[in-house]
Amino acid sequence: MATASPLARSRRSTELSLVVMAGMITAIAYTFASLGQYTQIPARIIPFLLALLALLLFAHLAVRWFARGADPTLLPLVALLHGVGYVMITRLEPERLAGLQTTWSIIAIVAFVATLAVVQRAADLARFRWTFLFIGVVLLILPLVPGVGSSFGGARIWVSLGPVNFQPGEFAKIAFAIFFASYLADNRQLIAGGTWRVGPLHLPEPRALLPVLAAWSFAVLVMVAERDLGSSLLFFTLFVVMLWVSTERVIYLFLGAAMFFGAAFVSWRLFDHVQLRVDIWLDPWADWQDDGFQLVQALWGMSDGGLMGTGLGRGSPDIVPVAESDFIFTSIGEELGLFGAAAVLMAYLLIVGAGLRVALRTENAFEKLLAVGLTTIMGIQTFIIVAGVIKLVPLTGITLPFVSYGGSSLVSNYILLALLIRLSDSTARRLHEVPDDPTMAERWAARKLRRRARRGRVVAGSPA
Repeated sequence: MATASPLARSRRSTELSLVVMAGMITAIAYTFASLGQYTQIPARIIPFLLALLALLLFAHLAVRWFARGADPTLLPLVALLHGVGYVMITRLEPERLAGLQTTWSIIAIVAFVATLAVVQRAADLARFRWTFLFIGVVLLILPLVPGVGSSFGGARIWVSLGPVNFQPGEFAKIAFAIFFASYLADNRQLIAGGTWRVGPLHLPEPRALLPVLAAWSFAVLVMVAERDLGSSLLFFTLFVVMLWVSTERVIYLFLGAAMFFGAAFVSWRLFDHVQLRVDIWLDPWADWQDDGFQLVQALWGMSDGGLMGTGLGRGSPDIVPVAESDFIFTSIGEELGLFGAAAVLMAYLLIVGAGLRVALRTENAFEKLLAVGLTTIMGIQTFIIVAGVIKLVPLTGITLPFVSYGGSSLVSNYILLALLIRLSDSTARRLHEVPDDPTMAERWAARKLRRRARRGRVVAGSPA
């Protein structure tokens, strides 16, 4: 039986109150969206609220049971973002997409609980580095397999298996993060040594960096071949940040920046779709009725929202193509205004801060690097899509975590959240903030050993 801990009870009580608050905010926003759109309170508001709270309480109870020492802010922040996204999706497409997102939300919460139940010791993941590399490679190349992969919006990133369509790259990023963290944790001193001199630079021996460099290069090249520019940038940044953190050498940041600008320039010169993205970014009004229509309408919508927004259900975000997915942040900016959009960004900043706090608190190299990697995925993905829709950088097709419509993104990000919560709990156990009780697997293994020992004593004591 798990040992009680005052700190664990305090954290879980805080989490419970924040989760309930996030659920209430979602229900209120759902009501306002219906009032703004149909001038009536939705008839199913009570069942909706009860189902929502039941789903959130299920996730909370899983954390309470499997990771009672974890950070109490991660799950509530994600619940708030998920709720805001669901309300906007329901407001944009109340029939088809809302039902599908409900189904994917349930699947995502189940995946979250299953990850917490299966991964009971975060350090155990490091032993399967090559397995995760293999899984990541297979997932990346699946969209390129004839008859399996399919294209949408110019990018070949989808896989169709019967009635199920998903983006395997969403799950590949987690597998690669685990591989990078495990390999760099074991070889960080050799990589940081810099015994190979190239001009004024002191670089690591090629054989030490070759496996992880090959995996990273393969991931980026496959993403480029699939025309998934957002994911290729995400993989690139993930590797550079984790390499910098593992070696504590700033030179890798400068080398990464130089490689990025060089690759960006070459891509701009060689690929027509990259040139088109850059042209739209520089002047979307030059062809605002065709190629620049989406971005122009998004900018007009956010400007129409002003500081306070038009109000939920009272704007026209459906004019923007793919408003429920790539451009959902513009829908939020139009109907909730600058204040609402800033609140969403602050929620992401708090999640990133919590993830980095997990990395700072742990002394285990693998767990530190994995926390940094998972947090980098979350932060960079948010930056790429938000900066794209507000015209800060060229637009790339990538989802806003927990907010955009899409089953693959939602499920993979809830798995990422579960891993961050597991890392936070592992640190709390190691720092003796909560009792480090044996996991269910460890108890089962100990029980088997005791049975074997008893059988051995019985055999040894039996008459010849």
